[in-house]
Amino acid sequence: MSGIHHVTAIAGEPQKNFSFYTRDLGLRFVKKTVNFDDPATYHFYYGDETGRPGSILTFFPWDGAPPGRRGVGETHQTTFRVPQRSLGYWTQRFLEKGIKYEALEKRFGESVLAFSDPDGMALALVGIAGAGEEPAWSNGDVPVEHAIRGFQGVTLLLDDAAKTANILTDVFGFRETAREGSVTRFKAPGDAQGNVVDIYEAKGFLRGSQGRGSVHHIAFRAKDDAEQGVMAQKLVSNHGLHPTEQKDRNYFRSIYFREPGGVLFEIATDIPGFAVDEPVETLGRDLKLPSFLEPHRKEIEGVLPELQGAVS
Repeated sequence: MSGIHHVTAIAGEPQKNFSFYTRDLGLRFVKKTVNFDDPATYHFYYGDETGRPGSILTFFPWDGAPPGRRGVGETHQTTFRVPQRSLGYWTQRFLEKGIKYEALEKRFGESVLAFSDPDGMALALVGIAGAGEEPAWSNGDVPVEHAIRGFQGVTLLLDDAAKTANILTDVFGFRETAREGSVTRFKAPGDAQGNVVDIYEAKGFLRGSQGRGSVHHIAFRAKDDAEQGVMAQKLVSNHGLHPTEQKDRNYFRSIYFREPGGVLFEIATDIPGFAVDEPVETLGRDLKLPSFLEPHRKEIEGVLPELQGAVS
């Protein structure tokens, strides 16, 4: 499989972020851990029942972080898949919950319901024919037949699409499938979660700046270390880019590079997955730390704010 592995964004208040994604959107709280480079900060992972690649949205919640500014060199929007017939349910739910949303629109022949989270992150639900047959997880509030089915994809806002498009096609196996105005659609093979990247070319727009509500990076899938190594070599030999050394993130192994348009990309392995340190039945219940931080558990737990109303 190829496509998006996960999307990582920046949030503000941890409790507000946790409540929105687990209660309002009904995603599963897959992992409660910390930013390995800043262990006084949580790292939240939300997704489906097992945290399959293509379903995972993660956050660094930095309370007091200034808001980001949308512009070129940034992820413009992150989109989720839902059954086509579920968009009416979600419109009503957004009304009841006071969630800001926009009028339903058509993109590439699909119905799209754009909305934003409490920190202003740009999101959308895309109605997909046949998504009702895909695996789904329910929090007990959102009915399983209307539940989110993982990512549809992301939209990148770039000054120039060409070099980024070359990386998507050559390194990640996407192909251009359609154009609509200033937006070019790229799709990974098959119809898996997270198989769409749209590039919105906007020459002359102001550059964005990261902050609360911004996407920090986008991770693309590699089956294992060997496939990741092949991708890394292509970046060097075909595109003159030099990714970082591999970093062990416990649930996947990662390399990072900044693509020509300015967006931080990651290549993350599908293995070992989120059940490596706790059973699927209790994912997200307990604070999980990497081995090098385990000796400092008491101090870390002492500075992290307590979360109310954990859902798993």
